[in-house]
Amino acid sequence: MLLASYFRPLLPFILVWGLLLLSTSFAQMGLVNGLGQLVLFGLVVCLPLWRTGRLSYVDIGWPWGLVLLAAVAMLFATGDWLRTMLAAGLLVVVGLRMGIGILKLWKLGRLDKELPRYQYQRVRWARQGKHNVSLALQIDAISQGMANASFLALPIFLLVSNSSAEIVWVEWLGLGLCLWALVMESVADYQKVNFLRRMKRQGQHRQVCDVGLWRFSRHPNYFYEWMVWNGLILAALPSWWRLQGSEHLLVWGLLGASLFYTSRVMYRTLVHTTGAVPAEYYSLQKRPDYAAYMARTNRFFPGPTKPLPEV
Repeated sequence: MLLASYFRPLLPFILVWGLLLLSTSFAQMGLVNGLGQLVLFGLVVCLPLWRTGRLSYVDIGWPWGLVLLAAVAMLFATGDWLRTMLAAGLLVVVGLRMGIGILKLWKLGRLDKELPRYQYQRVRWARQGKHNVSLALQIDAISQGMANASFLALPIFLLVSNSSAEIVWVEWLGLGLCLWALVMESVADYQKVNFLRRMKRQGQHRQVCDVGLWRFSRHPNYFYEWMVWNGLILAALPSWWRLQGSEHLLVWGLLGASLFYTSRVMYRTLVHTTGAVPAEYYSLQKRPDYAAYMARTNRFFPGPTKPLPEV
């Protein structure tokens, strides 16, 4: 396969990072954050990946990269202090929530074996005819670090650069949506952990979690993670609008388009790349009742349970 096909997934992230570097408002912040993300991922993800062949180290690099992003945003913030603290504080919570948890799993040795969602990457690459797995692994790792330098940085950069002392209702709505989604994501994780512990005590293995929020979506944790970012995007819209006149019209328009596209990037990641589709590929193999669960329950968006077809 042509070498260019391996590097193609990096292109959107590089273009948006370049857009940040070309902008008047975010060039310095974007440069420091981007270089910081590359160093962090190089040391925490790419080097261990090269030594072990396991992509699971991304689960350490990505959330701690969000914490780094929040720190850079606060350091270079030029906007109102309250908006900055609210936006960066929420991002820190998002990063620490997963970052601390994955360090506990790493300490317990859970990363000594490749996580299933990263095993699935090899299945996808084989279908695409990508046989240089070592190269594909490194590019996949770098692309997730570049997401922190580009699309995921954009809403935060916009919020911390807004100098208006008035936080308008759209911003409150977005930040409130982000906080609500964080709470719901934590509830979903708690419900699943509690379910698995109960099944283990009862000696029942390979059971399907269909309690609480899991009755209405097969992946409520991924759905609410997506809503966290939608909340930040919504909150950043007034800040983007205020950039008119401060940026070249083309740059301003591309920043807005990239902000909206961030939702698509996260949806694709959480559903197709490292989320729902990879998880279900293995759940169907391991859990006898999972096919019936799929037939009656929405994959991503919560909704009422569907009746099973009569036999």
